[in-house]
Amino acid sequence: MRLKIMPPKKSLSVCRAPLILFLCQVMSALEVPLDQLENLVQPPTITRQSPKDYIIDPRENIEIQCEAKGKPPPSFSWTRNGTHFDIDKDPLVKMLPNSGTLVISITIEGKAETYEGVYQCTARNERGAAISNNIVIRPSRSPLWTKEKLEQITILKGQSLVLPCRPPLGLPPPIIFWMDNSFQRLPQSERVSQGLNGDLYFSNVLPEDTREDYICYARFNHTQTIQQKQPISVKVHSMDELNDTITANLSDSEFYGAKSYIERPPKLLTPEGRTSHKEELRENVLSLECIAEGLPTPSINWTKEDGELPINRTFYKNFKKTLNIIHVSEADSGKYKCTARNSLGFVEHTISVTVKAAPYWITAPRNLVLSPGEDGTLICRANGNPKPSISWLTNGVPIEMAPDDPSRKIDGDTILFSDVQESSSAVYQCNASNEYGYLLANAFVNVLAEPPRILTEANLHYQVITDRPAMLDCAFFGSPIPTIEWFKGTKGSVLQENTYVFHDNGTLEIPVAQKDSEGTYTCVVRNKLGMAKNDVHLEIKDPTRIIKQPEYKVVQRGGKVSFECKVKHDPTLLATLTWLKDNGELPNDGRFTVDNDHLVIMNISDEDDATYTCVANTSLDIVSASAMLRVVDRPNPPFDLELTSLLERSVQLSWIPGEENNSPITDFIIEYEDALHEPGVWHRQTDVPGTQTTTELKLSPYVKYSFRVIAVNSIGRSLPSEASEYYMTKAAEPEENPTAVEGIGSEPDNLVITWQPLKGFDSNGPGLQYKVSWRQKDGDDEWTSVVVANVSKYIVSGTPTFVPYLVKVQALNDVGFAPEPVVIIGHSGEDLPMMAPSNVRVNVVNSTLAEVHWEPVPLKSIRGHLKGYRIYYWKVKNSSKRHRRHVEKKILTFNGNKTHGMLPGLEPFSHYTLNVRVVNGKGEGPASVDQVFNTPEGVPSAPLFLKIVNPTLDSLTLEWNPPSHPNGILTAYTLKFQPINSTHELGPLVDLKIAANLTSLVLRNLSYNTRYKFYFYAQTSAGSGSQITEEAVTTVDEAMASRQVDIATQGWFIGLMCAVALLILILLIVCFIRRNKGGKYPVKEKEDAHADPEIQPMKEDDGTFGEYRSLESDAEDHKPLKKGSRTPSDRTVKKEDSDDSLVDYGEGVNGQFNEDGSFIGQYSGKKEKEPAEGNESSEAPSPVNAMNSFV
Repeated sequence: MRLKIMPPKKSLSVCRAPLILFLCQVMSALEVPLDQLENLVQPPTITRQSPKDYIIDPRENIEIQCEAKGKPPPSFSWTRNGTHFDIDKDPLVKMLPNSGTLVISITIEGKAETYEGVYQCTARNERGAAISNNIVIRPSRSPLWTKEKLEQITILKGQSLVLPCRPPLGLPPPIIFWMDNSFQRLPQSERVSQGLNGDLYFSNVLPEDTREDYICYARFNHTQTIQQKQPISVKVHSMDELNDTITANLSDSEFYGAKSYIERPPKLLTPEGRTSHKEELRENVLSLECIAEGLPTPSINWTKEDGELPINRTFYKNFKKTLNIIHVSEADSGKYKCTARNSLGFVEHTISVTVKAAPYWITAPRNLVLSPGEDGTLICRANGNPKPSISWLTNGVPIEMAPDDPSRKIDGDTILFSDVQESSSAVYQCNASNEYGYLLANAFVNVLAEPPRILTEANLHYQVITDRPAMLDCAFFGSPIPTIEWFKGTKGSVLQENTYVFHDNGTLEIPVAQKDSEGTYTCVVRNKLGMAKNDVHLEIKDPTRIIKQPEYKVVQRGGKVSFECKVKHDPTLLATLTWLKDNGELPNDGRFTVDNDHLVIMNISDEDDATYTCVANTSLDIVSASAMLRVVDRPNPPFDLELTSLLERSVQLSWIPGEENNSPITDFIIEYEDALHEPGVWHRQTDVPGTQTTTELKLSPYVKYSFRVIAVNSIGRSLPSEASEYYMTKAAEPEENPTAVEGIGSEPDNLVITWQPLKGFDSNGPGLQYKVSWRQKDGDDEWTSVVVANVSKYIVSGTPTFVPYLVKVQALNDVGFAPEPVVIIGHSGEDLPMMAPSNVRVNVVNSTLAEVHWEPVPLKSIRGHLKGYRIYYWKVKNSSKRHRRHVEKKILTFNGNKTHGMLPGLEPFSHYTLNVRVVNGKGEGPASVDQVFNTPEGVPSAPLFLKIVNPTLDSLTLEWNPPSHPNGILTAYTLKFQPINSTHELGPLVDLKIAANLTSLVLRNLSYNTRYKFYFYAQTSAGSGSQITEEAVTTVDEAMASRQVDIATQGWFIGLMCAVALLILILLIVCFIRRNKGGKYPVKEKEDAHADPEIQPMKEDDGTFGEYRSLESDAEDHKPLKKGSRTPSDRTVKKEDSDDSLVDYGEGVNGQFNEDGSFIGQYSGKKEKEPAEGNESSEAPSPVNAMNSFV
């Protein structure tokens, strides 16, 4: 058995049948496997031949290929120009052994031209003859340019120019390009470009087009030679130059063209006229060209009439002057319009395109292998424009001249075979031709009678990855063509097409192999002459997967990076993991470390910028994952700074960007140094986009400029470039005046004028000074001026108090004055206000808010800028006038010319005094007459504290302190409280009023071991204040608690409970046995006879004891505990509430206490207390509580 690992195969054409794979007659272009089968014959088949149009290098030997196969091996012969070519008579010609290839030795002697002609090869054996194409042999030619004397072309600026190339005719045609004497290609643009014919076209010429070395070169690829035309000299003159240099013997006729330099609309240089015609062959490249002259330079646009240009096949070249459409077809025929346009007009040209077609195959004839008596068909169908004609040959002879064969019938492009015999074997040639070319195809008919044979090696073992196609081979041969069936397993049925794909060559394809696809498969082939079969074995493996792929990384130069690649594979296969850099091996560098599934690169450099791939492969599959490492850094600094277009107020700065370092440059920062005023200090001039490398900079006068450029990308800024050369601008008068001019008096009799002085950069020239001018705003005085230097302040003395002034400050230097400055309004110095606000009134809104009104003072009395009004107010500690004492005053300012204001945050029940003052920039004026007002009572704050002390079984003592801010006269305290059960449910709420002079209270008759929650607050006539809450618990009977704990923790008690339970279990068993026997216990009978319903030890439905009574009331002696009540969880039996408890007076009956703490109206209005469901306990009964009840 041999292991075979199948690589993925492309699916072949399939002829499908429901159960059995039949090889279709139409698709049976099968060849006899000569290398695998002995004693089989086959007509010749051409396997290799030279191209139809064969251009040879005349300096090398000529080799004309012709290879063929067949059995017996074919013999070869040649014709040249239609007649037999006897190679034995020419010593320079020989045929290679076992081949029809001719080798003509011309390197030593002989000429290639001698062997020009049309050659055809014939391969022949006993079954027929195959022929090759007509091979046209032509030697390549690279002739020289004819010698010519070229005069210098003199032309005016702006005119059009065509430099002709006219290359010599070569075979094949040469490739044309223009260069100078230094072998540098001449730059081309929308204005200057090369046409398809090789000429160089200028839409308009410029002075820089002047040169003496316009050279056209022709490159002949076959001979690898380049031919050169004589250089052409061009001199471009401007009209001004002509006026200076024109002489008497220089006439206009010596110029290339007669028109002067003027703007003009476009005109086509090629093609000429308004229409033209173009033919192209199918599948070739259609090239259309329009080149126009004009000034400004025209642009070219292409359209197709009655259609769109094919998007994916249309390309523009030569600055849109050439339109290329690749793979043209008949559908591309039509009219194409080119439009040349500039600002002065446009011109159009229409090219009518016709696409012709050399013959191309629709159905090429295919070989037939038939058995005697079978039928078959050869079909030869081709198309073209014009429609090609079809002709048939047999064994290289026109079929009309061949011997008759009764088994064949010719029907145009089809030959029908019926009842063929061995003598029907032959090679047929189909020739499809029109005026643009021909097609020739060989197809043989081979009549054989052979039983089936399987050509695939027996017992092949295939291994395939899960979910991939499995291709199980069963190559076979037989005539008639055998049928094939596939089986799985020793007893399997015929495989069906709904799961499998059956290929013509016998291969079984499992499109998606799964684990259950494993096993042994058998192919069986049959025809009428016999049968053959073969077994193959299939094994399915798990795929190799990359479960963690390397990720894209961006790392700065000098950093470290790690790529991770985790692989999972079939455990029965050996996997290897390899790392690649740009699909090549990793560098042999210590910075690269491979550790299991990691690739680590240290000290990253620019050379490490690449795509890294981890490749995991087994013998069956290979997977890979790639990630890119992008090495980034700040840009390199720009260089080659150049200043051009040096004007008085602007300069052109250009530079060359440094390396971007894989992070695109987003901006350039232009900085300048003013070496005259601030040497060594660099200022930011402007920013330009990263796509721009030149900019015009606006300059200021009287500055010695130097510039530098900084590149910026996402990583950061580059180092600054080297500084440019210095450029000094001329002095000029200042363009700006000082800013921040103010006129503010510092004293009542002066005016201080200040300004922000100009920087040296803004001085625009030497001798910078300031002309300070002022005059009263409302007077008729003339401007008073003074010129100062090197200061930013001037003080005008002797001014009236707070008078408006007009002020201006103008810059000047040795060249002249700055523009007229802006006039600002200032004021001389302020003085304190002279009057106080009058008619001050206070309106108390509530206990914490009052509204104050006043009459404003006259504006003249303010003597300054009105800032607002200020209220001073304070609280008098004691309401008594005799003991009145002031505290710290509070101030509230109201900006602007206000006449009222609100005083928030007052304390209730307080005595306040206030006055009002006017405020200006100098300070406050005199105070108004004091106004006195009182705030009403408010609600008190919460009591300072609430403490619960001395808890007993049924009482709690409450102590408190009055509120820190009573905000009035306290009228009472309110105490509310309610019990809280073990589930945190609240009981009924009790509401008590307490005299305001009390600070403690004892609550009696409370339930023992009960938690209470208290709510406590004070009251004034204004209402209730904030409450304070507290919780407390009454104490437990110590003896009972001790007994509960002792019993619960004694071992004897636990043993006793176990014994009682065991005794009850025994009694139940005995009772059950006795009842089954029909008997009764004597004790039971006695109990039944003397049953006393009042003597019940325990109420069964809720677990409480009937003996338990209230300790205080006989009215409930025989009343059991309420259904659902339980003993508390702290192991005590809860005592019934006392009838005298204060709780009975809650919920609607407010108890009142006298000042001495005695209860008012004791027990008056007492109601029968109703059970409150919310106060019931939900604790489960315990054995401990039960025992307490017995005690």
